[in-house]
Formats: sequence, structure tokens, C-alpha cells
Amino acid sequence: MMAPFSLMSLGANLLVKSLGLFSSASVVRCSCVAPVLKSFSTTAGGPPKRPLTAYMTYVKEMHPTISRQNPGIKNVDIVRKLAQQWKTLTPEQKQTFQDASSASREQYKLALEKYKAQLTPAQTAALAVEKRQKVAKRKAIRRKKELNSLGKPKRPRSAFNIFMSEHFEEAKGTNMQVKMDFSSSYSRFRFYTTKMKSLRDDWERFSATQKQMYIQLAEDDKVRYKNEIKSWEEHMIEIGREDLVRRKERRAIKAKTTKDIKKKSKVGVLKAKAPKKKTGTAVKKT
Repeated sequence: MMAPFSLMSLGANLLVKSLGLFSSASVVRCSCVAPVLKSFSTTAGGPPKRPLTAYMTYVKEMHPTISRQNPGIKNVDIVRKLAQQWKTLTPEQKQTFQDASSASREQYKLALEKYKAQLTPAQTAALAVEKRQKVAKRKAIRRKKELNSLGKPKRPRSAFNIFMSEHFEEAKGTNMQVKMDFSSSYSRFRFYTTKMKSLRDDWERFSATQKQMYIQLAEDDKVRYKNEIKSWEEHMIEIGREDLVRRKERRAIKAKTTKDIKKKSKVGVLKAKAPKKKTGTAVKKT
């Protein structure tokens, strides 16, 4: 089991030399393959981590060396450099990393079976629920991206949401001017939660007259959405994406389309049955 990993370390060293990235004096033995094995141990009683692909194994192996040889280089530049280098490798050079990845997958399967064997029925059920939730979340993210790419109109905002959006940006701009510290995640979170609570309190104190402007804007936004979504759903049916159209609207649009087709067909039949007008004058026999 350990043979592929020792071969991988040797292969990585040969790659460093063959790619000409570093001088022979600065080449050091890559030793970050061992943690790949350790990564399959369960963390905090959880399942083993999934194995790395051949490419990700290569990145993990070569990343520390490039980082040491290029002080101050950004991580994104390291990854970009490694991606370019991976494309230039020959199948023989990639084979070492593919072998290591295959060995990792086999070890992962064994570790996963061992992990599942020690679970109670309740834990197994909880794990299945968690897996379904993750799948559903990924599916929802993919669907949202697809709808955005197809230009689906944004849903209408409520009066309160319009008020929040308007005043939240104003508050953020004011705090930026006084150079409020937004460098840490905690600072941003504290600002957002505090400001949201403050704006909600302001909204609740508003009179009906003060809210009227936002209520009217919300009504206008509903009209905008109704018109845009109608056109968008008609277009989706035209391009064969009925699955993205609301069921109720799908039936209505189909009924309208069928009615239009029948109407056109009826007009065509009536035209065909209508007597043709004589053109020109008949030629007299001599």
C-alpha cells in the first residue's frame, strides 16, 4: 500500500527537475504525500475524508515547494501555475499521481466501510438524511445558477425589503466614511446584525403615511414581475424548457397556444373554401 506513495515522492522530485522550476541545489524531497494517508482518518467521529484526484494530489505535493521557492507569491498564482504545468505533463509523468490517487480511493473505501460498520441504526439514518440534504442543496444551487443564466426575473420585493435595501446602503456608506473596521468577518457580522435590528425598529415606528411610498414601490415591483415572468415563461415553453414554468401557468400558456393554433387553422380552412375570384376576361371564340 505504501509503495505508490514512495514512488510518487520520487516522481515529484523528477518532475521538479524535468520542468526546470528549480535549481538542482534547491530541490528538496517532497514529503507531503504521507498526510494524504492521514487524511482518511475520521475527524471528531465523522466519516473519512474523500480521496484526492490525481490532479489535486499533484497540487498538494508541489504547492509547498513552489511557495518556498517564490516568497510572497499569492496562492491563486501558485494554483494557476500548477494548473498550467499539469497540462504540460506527459501521461507517464501523470501516472505516478494517478497511481497514488487510485491507492487513496481503495483506502478510502476500506475506511468508509469500517466507519459505517460501527454506526448505530440511528446514526446511519441521520447520515442518510444529511446526505440527502447535501444533495438537495447542491441541486438547488445548480438550479439557481441555471435560472440566472436563462434570465429569470427576480421576485418582487416587499415594502419592508425596499426600505431595508435603501437605508442599509446609506448606513454602510456612512460607516465606510468614518473608516469603520470591516476587515474581520466578526466586525462585518456585528455591523450587519446591529443595523438590521435598528432598521426593523425604525420600520415598526413608521406611520402608515411614512410607509405608503414603500408600499407603492412594492406594488409597482409586483406589476413589473408579473409582466416579466409572463414573457419569460412563454419564452421557456418556446425553447422546450417547460420544466422551468410554473404548473398553473404552464396549463394556461398551453391552452392559449392551442387556441391560437386552432384559430389560425380555422382561418386557413375558410380561406381555402372561399370561391376564387375570376381574374381577367374570358377569350371569345372566333
